[in-house]
Amino acid sequence: MHYKFKLNHLIIPLITILVASVGSLITSLGLDWYNGLNFPAFVPSGSFIGMMWTIIFILTAISALMFYNKSDRSAYSVMVSLLFFNNAFLNIFWCLLFFGQHMMGLALVEIFILNAVNLVLILLLWRKYRASALLLFPYFIWVCVVAYLNYSLWLIN
Repeated sequence: MHYKFKLNHLIIPLITILVASVGSLITSLGLDWYNGLNFPAFVPSGSFIGMMWTIIFILTAISALMFYNKSDRSAYSVMVSLLFFNNAFLNIFWCLLFFGQHMMGLALVEIFILNAVNLVLILLLWRKYRASALLLFPYFIWVCVVAYLNYSLWLIN
């Protein structure tokens, strides 16, 4: 079997790395503030959170690659592609609201929007691209956990 290079094999991982890097940079700038907060009983360690985001970004990149390589460039496919980009923007925007601006209440609203986009993306992919949809399910679950943490931190601080 002969491998044929496609530009998206480079672009999708690079976009994923860019999103992860920008989010990580914004997060790192707010860590002093974050570490000064009162924490609820359940808070995963920073290393666990970092590991989870790494896994999530890898799964998301694979999901996007699988979808893009099989998509037919229809209006449906364009809509799914736009949802992937929307998801990337919302992911960075949450980091900016929470860690950059310390706006926990607004970040909570935003994270519900992010996860609504995740759910719509999963449901749309499920019709034709089940493997891509399944790869996004851990992301949806993880954002539920992060939303719970965001809510808990907002309540006690």
